[in-house]
Amino acid sequence: MPAYQCIRQDDRAVASSADESDLQSRFQAFIKDVQFPCVGAKSALVQDQLTLFQGGDIDRPSHDVELHTALHEFGDSLEPDSPLVQSFAALFEGPRNLSEAEFETALWNRLQCLHNLDVVSGESWNEQTSRDPDSAHFSMSVGGHAFFIIGLHPNASRPARRFDTPAMVFNSHAQFERLREDGRFDKMKKVIRERDAAIAGDVNPMIADYGDGSEARQYSGRQVGSDWQAPFEPKKTKPG
Repeated sequence: MPAYQCIRQDDRAVASSADESDLQSRFQAFIKDVQFPCVGAKSALVQDQLTLFQGGDIDRPSHDVELHTALHEFGDSLEPDSPLVQSFAALFEGPRNLSEAEFETALWNRLQCLHNLDVVSGESWNEQTSRDPDSAHFSMSVGGHAFFIIGLHPNASRPARRFDTPAMVFNSHAQFERLREDGRFDKMKKVIRERDAAIAGDVNPMIADYGDGSEARQYSGRQVGSDWQAPFEPKKTKPG
């Protein structure tokens, strides 16, 4: 059983507006940089479709409730038929010295706690995806919406995942499916993978298409073996 670190009501921190503005500006510059390979994120930023949330340290539960609420609202606001790419980024002030394994633990602790908040609020898992992190059809569900997660932090081995503080980017599973239907997804995927390989010098060994392997293996960005299991425990929703 993983050691989950979840919300405590007396453990809160509020960043100053100046610090918040600085971190968000740095993240926007990171996305705009010519070396950053994700054209989807670039499109979301340019079209003002990138929602930013700022919390304290990723390895602490200080902002779990606020993050859960913000993600729920973001999911509810998504427009299924919109041609625009929409994305949500949770930015954390630290720690900046986490190893890849430590970052992975912190990322999954946050996801576990977001799931726990869903459970206690009676929110069901997104019915279009599996709740089993070993399944090839798994996608993280928050607020009834399914998301693909991209973890970023200073010590990531892949350059494209190397932001100066920890961050988690949430991309809508439903949006990906819509992009597949209109043919844009494969084009974006090809460009992103080519740009990532050019920057890193090789193809990301963790990349797999939805349905070919569990996407949970890709969330933290750490290269893991075939025996890796997500430190995540899906729970049944409590009856209302």
